[in-house]
Amino acid sequence: MRLATEPSLDPETYPFHHRLRVRFAETDAMGIVHHSRYAPYLEEARVEFLRAIGRPYTAWREAGLDAAVLELWVQYRQPLHFDDVVDVHVRLATATRTAFEMAYLLTVGGRVHARAVTVHGCVTADGRPTRLPAWLPALVADAT
Repeated sequence: MRLATEPSLDPETYPFHHRLRVRFAETDAMGIVHHSRYAPYLEEARVEFLRAIGRPYTAWREAGLDAAVLELWVQYRQPLHFDDVVDVHVRLATATRTAFEMAYLLTVGGRVHARAVTVHGCVTADGRPTRLPAWLPALVADAT
């Protein structure tokens, strides 16, 4: 799969944001957030986005579905540091019958620090690919 989304640098284009604080354990020897910590930030914000739209990830799991990460792209623009309060802006960018993309913008005090995209495929509890729930592509269609 190829990423189709170019995440906006404008926080106003994202309908949801989740705030988190950088913990000391997430920083490296240079005092900045290690690149490996961005994926959990995105996941936390994605799960909260789904909860906010009334489609909590726990309900997906109860229905025997998971959203496997197929691709992850991050552009680091400014480092994050210990104790930064980060707003992770989130939007559902695209959805087909079998995959969807989420776009993210990470800001501190309104300044852009990173942007990212995750691509997800829907799978059953035993890991077999399956179609997305019908409401997901409909949500993208409603937003455009």
